[in-house]
Amino acid sequence: MRVALITDGIWPYVLGGMQKHSYYLCKYLAQKQVYVDLFHFNSSNYDVTKLEFFTEEEKKFITSYTVPFPASFPFPGHYLYNSYRHSKLIYELVKDKLDTYDLLYTKGFTGWYLINQKYKGKIKAPKIAVKFHGYEMFQKPPDLKIKLQHIFLLRNPVRSLSKKADLVYSYGGKITEIIKSIGVDPSKIIELPSGVEESILAGSIHPVKDKLKFVFLGRYERRKGIEELNTAIQLLFASAQPVNAEFHFIGPIPSDKRLQNSNVVYHGEIRDKATLQNLLRSSDILICPSWAEGMPNVILEAMANGLAVVATDVGATNVLVSEATGWLLKNSDAGEIRSVIDLILATDPSVISSKKQKALQLMKDHFTWEKLIESFQKVLQA
Repeated sequence: MRVALITDGIWPYVLGGMQKHSYYLCKYLAQKQVYVDLFHFNSSNYDVTKLEFFTEEEKKFITSYTVPFPASFPFPGHYLYNSYRHSKLIYELVKDKLDTYDLLYTKGFTGWYLINQKYKGKIKAPKIAVKFHGYEMFQKPPDLKIKLQHIFLLRNPVRSLSKKADLVYSYGGKITEIIKSIGVDPSKIIELPSGVEESILAGSIHPVKDKLKFVFLGRYERRKGIEELNTAIQLLFASAQPVNAEFHFIGPIPSDKRLQNSNVVYHGEIRDKATLQNLLRSSDILICPSWAEGMPNVILEAMANGLAVVATDVGATNVLVSEATGWLLKNSDAGEIRSVIDLILATDPSVISSKKQKALQLMKDHFTWEKLIESFQKVLQA
């Protein structure tokens, strides 16, 4: 069995949630002895030809093709223009091997030219699947600039490619609802969530202490809701009531987005896995107040380390976060975030510990790559 995995990069050669999903998909397919032709590019200082983040046994089943992402001078829509150019370069590499694949799995715009060629009847190819991370361009934007980008640049090509592809992959939750709403035949939609490796699962949860430790994990990006979270924290500490909580930010947060408060700690970017894991496991609750999401790796990794989660009900977050495992925000409004934090601070520690335990158990039962890859294989064999 052979799959063409056509991606906009894999972790850690390119950083991002989609890239980490591609890495694990490739890794675990190889472990199942499925041959993978990996089409990707490199934006790191690592030597991509070595594929050093795969084992020697895994590399026996991976053939790597690096396709540099084109560059151009900046202009409105330059990312789309270069994405289309990139998809043509990929097509030239893959077109003579189409009959060797059982599935062509394309991420983002990487299959743009390929999907169009098949749709027009110009090539014969096996099923072509497309996966757009969270269909964020159809979710609520944080500001007018992003809204205009969504409406005038991104929505039409994403809608077109999703309708033309043979299969459309979704993380589930509200993402599946979005895909249906843009006119995709429901019979073409396949739900496959993301996950974690069994090896990172915590053995047990860290007990809740008197002072709750909240944590935000990620880089600064407008849609991540850091501005709204900052406002909520400021409102919280401005009240007359004592606040028995700490807020920890992990990631490259710009200095002008940092609060000056002794109960707010900035750790910067942490690349060492053990250091990050220890910090997460000593925390209680992850806060993910995003305006738009797919299925955030930060939530998966936090729950795997025994944290309960506060997250906006967008994308596929409600597949992970529920009353059992945390608290869902109705929106990214600062007042809403503040209200939920107030609710948590008034919650009995035993209830929070129960949510932490159920979050960890959910990962163990349903969201490890060792289990998810079996579901993907069933689709391949169907």
